[in-house]
Amino acid sequence: MVSIDLTAIRCPLALVKVKLALKQLEDGEVLSVSLSDIGSRQDVPRFLKKVGYRYSEVCNDENMLTIKISNLR
Repeated sequence: MVSIDLTAIRCPLALVKVKLALKQLEDGEVLSVSLSDIGSRQDVPRFLKKVGYRYSEVCNDENMLTIKISNLR
């Protein structure tokens, strides 16, 4: 599993970093992403749904969203 902490980064840069990380994943690999910016917390899941990535929320509270993204689309 690859993990990236983007809690210090705001959208749209966080979304760009997620896209770049997804391009580097091997088949079957999982990417864990932590986000705190409200825009990123909305935009990243919206993007993942749009392009067909499977993901699950690990943590979603008032401070942070952590999701695991599967490279199986």
